[in-house]
Amino acid sequence: MKRIGIDAGGTGEAVVRRRAARLLALCLGALCLVLAEPVKAQDPAPAPAGAAVAVAAEVKPDGATTRLSLTISRPVEARAFLLERPDRVIIDLPEVNFQLPANAGRKGAGLVASYRFGLFAPGRSRIVIDLAQPALVESIENRALGEATLLVIELSRTDRATYHRMALKPMVEPEPLPAAAMSQPAGTTDDKPLVVIDPGHGGVDPGAIGVNGVAEKDVVFAFAERLRQRLEETGRYRVMLTRTSDTFVSLAGRWRMAQKAGASLFISIHADTLSDGSRVRGATVYTGSGFASDAESERLAAKENLADQIAGLDVVEDPNEIAGILADLTKRETRVFSLDFAQKVVDSLRDVVTLNKNPLRSAGFIVLKAPDIPSVLIELGYLSSAKDVDLMTSDAWRDKSSAALVKAVDSFFATRLAAQPGAAVSP
Repeated sequence: MKRIGIDAGGTGEAVVRRRAARLLALCLGALCLVLAEPVKAQDPAPAPAGAAVAVAAEVKPDGATTRLSLTISRPVEARAFLLERPDRVIIDLPEVNFQLPANAGRKGAGLVASYRFGLFAPGRSRIVIDLAQPALVESIENRALGEATLLVIELSRTDRATYHRMALKPMVEPEPLPAAAMSQPAGTTDDKPLVVIDPGHGGVDPGAIGVNGVAEKDVVFAFAERLRQRLEETGRYRVMLTRTSDTFVSLAGRWRMAQKAGASLFISIHADTLSDGSRVRGATVYTGSGFASDAESERLAAKENLADQIAGLDVVEDPNEIAGILADLTKRETRVFSLDFAQKVVDSLRDVVTLNKNPLRSAGFIVLKAPDIPSVLIELGYLSSAKDVDLMTSDAWRDKSSAALVKAVDSFFATRLAAQPGAAVSP
């Protein structure tokens, strides 16, 4: 990398820059009006005061180089590094409020195959650039653009051997958990069961993109919030979310968070999509397993397990897995409890929502690896189905399906406590 700095000098693009600056001013004015409107449940939390705002992005190939440019409200500091398998350029930034079109980054040009952007952790944003071929970061510059700034990331083509030398070796990123950890229920002496709800994806990882551009991370967060409210209203449970805003949490970080908090039950919420599955509909409930129950479940688990990679993390061997293997009896008991809860979820949902054929399945989901917490992953439906999308974004559907899940949770804990002498639960 040559430099990361500010270039306030003029160029032959002055006219274009002035026009872009005027456009930015208009966009920021419109943004203020939008932020004055009530925020929907699935919308991300507002960016903190002073966060830079990005309103436009462009990928421009030029021979052996390609530039990714973002129009932002002010200069930002950036840090870049490379990852392999697959080849990715990671750009870490302070928190940026990305106000870009929903389809921004899905198609690239030149050396850029595609790119993603979003919150990576509280106070930190990230851009993940998928490379079409090996490339190095020549420079990252903040260029003056009238009242705004043009953040220019310049990539240059290189050979495989050079890229391999420059790419970081596998590393363990600090798990970005502070915001969710702060949301743990107060009162650790409370003997009520702790239910951890895990809204899948988030931040730089949007998850599946469905019809009309709806993002999985938004759909599942809105549902998780409704489920949290319903569980808390019963007065029988403490409830915690693995993320409380549109930010990224690693797969292992999600179940470890639940484990650290002493969770009694872990429910991961997702929504699937199929490239040619507009006619495939319905909810599916999964438990963790070393072997997938069918090819479709194996496909889904492989896709969901890419979440860390999509967010720009390297996948490394989990050193705690050895301890999990030694605790084989605990893992077997947990698997039995997980299957019991999964069956109760299917039974409760059956009368209120459409279920997929063979709605109870299993596969090797990383997020379900907690050896001592009964865990399930619920695919609410298919974002590739217009009918499912209409339902999943409906308040009425969220109300009745979350009520059905509360019924399943009640039944699960009633069964477990009934097996303990002198203990009972009163739904």
